[in-house]
Amino acid sequence: MKLVFATNNKHKLQEVRDILGSGVEVLSLSDIGCNDDIPETADTLQGNALIKARHIYSKYNVNCFADDTGLEVEALEGAPGVLSARYAGDGHDSEANMHKLLQNLTGKSNRNAQFRTVIALIIDGEEMLFDGIVKGHITEEKMGEAGFGYDPIFVPEGYSESFAQMSSDEKNSISHRYRATKKLNDYLKGDL
Repeated sequence: MKLVFATNNKHKLQEVRDILGSGVEVLSLSDIGCNDDIPETADTLQGNALIKARHIYSKYNVNCFADDTGLEVEALEGAPGVLSARYAGDGHDSEANMHKLLQNLTGKSNRNAQFRTVIALIIDGEEMLFDGIVKGHITEEKMGEAGFGYDPIFVPEGYSESFAQMSSDEKNSISHRYRATKKLNDYLKGDL
């Protein structure tokens, strides 16, 4: 089976390919010649995932899926949430986003947070949504060099290492994206 993943983010693409394994050939937007800048204008993760998947399905007529992921911090009333990638501005600058988040948490004792991924799948016009959540907390400072996004400041529940300190195999076995992608995989295999 071939599915287009509506992303050109190499980190996310590899992570999803690793999780889905050899049963599904996952193509990126560049693999289908798509250079469209798809605006993420919804105010929910589900909405943004659907916008991207619907755009690819309608324009390229291919079975596809898209995701949107947000970091939701309790003390910040769920922020940065749907704006996670653009928290410090439109530049998708992970360093600036982490810096702003840590500054906004200065003096706050509640550092509980969760990563949430929503995947929108469209096969032959039928839409399905899958989500994955991993709870944890935000550190006081960056820990580790691996991963991407907020990984250096997020420690999942039950662990003492940040996502950025874990091997990709360890992170992929517990992450929000893994949990959502596992539900997608189960669906594709008819296990749901």
